Amino acid sequence: MRRKCSAELPAEEGMEVDCSPEELSKSSYEDHSADLGGVKDMRLEAEAVVNDVLFAVTDMFVSQTLNNALDVAYINVETREGNRYCLELTEAGLRVVGYAFDQVDEGLDTHYHETVYSLLDSLSPGYREAFGNALLQRLERLKQNGQ
Repeated sequence: MRRKCSAELPAEEGMEVDCSPEELSKSSYEDHSADLGGVKDMRLEAEAVVNDVLFAVTDMFVSQTLNNALDVAYINVETREGNRYCLELTEAGLRVVGYAFDQVDEGLDTHYHETVYSLLDSLSPGYREAFGNALLQRLERLKQNGQ
């Protein structure tokens, strides 16, 4: 799973968000993943994903109920709007698999997102606002430090 960094200052509500404001040039969940003979451990990837965006959602954690494995992990997220989702993380990316914590609806046909930022951007205006605010704060700190 690759992480693009094409975040822009929010000119409009539909901004594209593909990286965290604190890590504009570096992918922390790629850096922390375990490479096991060319296969990433999705359980470790999921923990890193949660750590990357927890600041911008109400709640987010790796499922302890569903079976996580080397090739798949499940993440529960509650958006700032109060909507709950169960996300599936695989090499293909992230997708919504349920509309409640620890729920996998086999009948759902949702598309994969390359990054957690893109997925949350599509689900939550509150995430977009929190991400944009964090990005602006980071840029302001850099400006104040003369960088």
